[in-house]
Amino acid sequence: MKNPEKPDNAASKIQAHNKATQRFIDLANQMVGDGLERQLVSAALMSASGIYSTYIAAGNEGFLQSSGVERVSEIFRRNLAYIQERKKEELTAKGIYKPEEQPGS
Repeated sequence: MKNPEKPDNAASKIQAHNKATQRFIDLANQMVGDGLERQLVSAALMSASGIYSTYIAAGNEGFLQSSGVERVSEIFRRNLAYIQERKKEELTAKGIYKPEEQPGS
């Protein structure tokens, strides 16, 4: 029997990823609504991500060596850069962000 939480094709995986991401954002917003500071919620979410990433890579009884920390950090960096590019595209399409012309263009 297939587990609906474990998608088996690329489109389903993207949809499941987006749904999971939205659940985290909703929970963070709820925590802020409950009175926690946004910066605290952001820091806690980052900590939870680091703890879970360690668990996925090394289990409950392990930890990441320096090389593992570097790999996870690089994955996070690339993901954050990707998110910022998508956000810039979204804001540009809405006319909120207007890239300045580059000299010589």
